[in-house]
Amino acid sequence: MTTATGHRCIVNDSLILGGEPIILGTRTPVRAIVETWRLGVAAEEIPSALPHLTLAQVFDALSYYSDHQEEINDHIERNRIPASRIDPLVSDR
Repeated sequence: MTTATGHRCIVNDSLILGGEPIILGTRTPVRAIVETWRLGVAAEEIPSALPHLTLAQVFDALSYYSDHQEEINDHIERNRIPASRIDPLVSDR
């Protein structure tokens, strides 16, 4: 079931990613936009890397993050891959 979030481009759908906030009409979670932005990619450049998104969707995702930082940070942490799973020679931080 899809529910509105108060942000035009952001919804929750219980059938997609367990209801995590996503970009409307996609399976792209808000956390993916936030993590890309945190890596230093300018918001205006994110649609180049994710061409199925518009700049308006990217900005709405960042706006949603601004309003719901704790929620999105929790999704980021729950989906973090421990370093030891990426490279067995690296210990978990």
